[in-house]
Amino acid sequence: MSDLPVLPENMRAWRVHEWGPEPSETLQLDTVPLPQPGAGELLVRAQVIPLNINDMERITGKNMMARPELPVTPGMEVMGHVVAAGEGVGDWLGRRVVAMPRQATGGFAEYSICPVVSAFDMPEAVPAPDAGALYFPYHLAWLGLIDRADLQAGETVLIHAAAGGAGSAAIQLAKHLGATVFATAGSEAKLELCRELGADFVINYAAEATTAEDPAEDFAAIVLKETKGRGVDVVFDNVGEAVMARSLDCTAYNGRYLMMGFASDKRFADEKLIVPRRVSAGNLKLCGVLLAYANEALAPVMKNAMGWNFCPDALGREIMAGVVDLVLAKKIKPVIGEVCGFEDLPHALTRMRDRQTTGRVLINLD
Repeated sequence: MSDLPVLPENMRAWRVHEWGPEPSETLQLDTVPLPQPGAGELLVRAQVIPLNINDMERITGKNMMARPELPVTPGMEVMGHVVAAGEGVGDWLGRRVVAMPRQATGGFAEYSICPVVSAFDMPEAVPAPDAGALYFPYHLAWLGLIDRADLQAGETVLIHAAAGGAGSAAIQLAKHLGATVFATAGSEAKLELCRELGADFVINYAAEATTAEDPAEDFAAIVLKETKGRGVDVVFDNVGEAVMARSLDCTAYNGRYLMMGFASDKRFADEKLIVPRRVSAGNLKLCGVLLAYANEALAPVMKNAMGWNFCPDALGREIMAGVVDLVLAKKIKPVIGEVCGFEDLPHALTRMRDRQTTGRVLINLD
């Protein structure tokens, strides 16, 4: 962008005034004052708004790390141009970015406030809508497979919910690294997508048994059979409780179990779930993965306040540059299931919640 636009006084935003189960009933399209960035913050005019399953928490009011005050605008991720900047970050004006809004809320709007620590350059060479699909899934897949698991050529990896945003990104990164991929998904159409992305073995976790002699597909049994009883080197688990026990059963000696998310039942994110003896008897490495960045000065503050380890923002820049390079080299391509208009956002989020979509669901504002 060569010239910055004249900013309006107001903008449209999808907001929640009372918690509720249905996005189409709970989200309300309001006209609200344009927010102003503070020190270290950017005002991003959204071009694409990617939807994430965790956005549902800001609608239902359940299982949030931090509970915002109502009314609240959900939305954890945006892609667009920086049209205003707070103190200390003026050099970001005009840049095209992917970004996480402040406290992972505020993205379901025409403009959002994004801390610079969670914003990354997105070159114009990557066109929309693809550019809007590259942040969360590929950063999660990279943090898990490369930063935590150090996945190597010739190793094996089990990827759950492999037709979703993070799962489809993980298949592509794993194949790029030279690994053998076992992918689970819940329909034949999703399994076909996994095959197209390069998965070596696809498993329908939703298959039902037809006879006693023809049981439902058991991913652990298939993994153990195909690896001659050894198991996989890496488990990429963004499902959680529903698959954890059987996934541990098919993790190899010195394997790496990546706790990526809890899509099957978010309640278990904050409940006792791991049995210590099961981990020790597995002779494996249990790895947590949280997509949250902090700069060098803020990371110790967060550690002392919460006990958590945030990823260095320098690593985020490295990941984003690596992902863009792979996209431009046509080594990977984001999987986009739907592109909808801003007015259709609640219904698109409902379809994603109900597992009627594959890959990323994007809201296009241009």
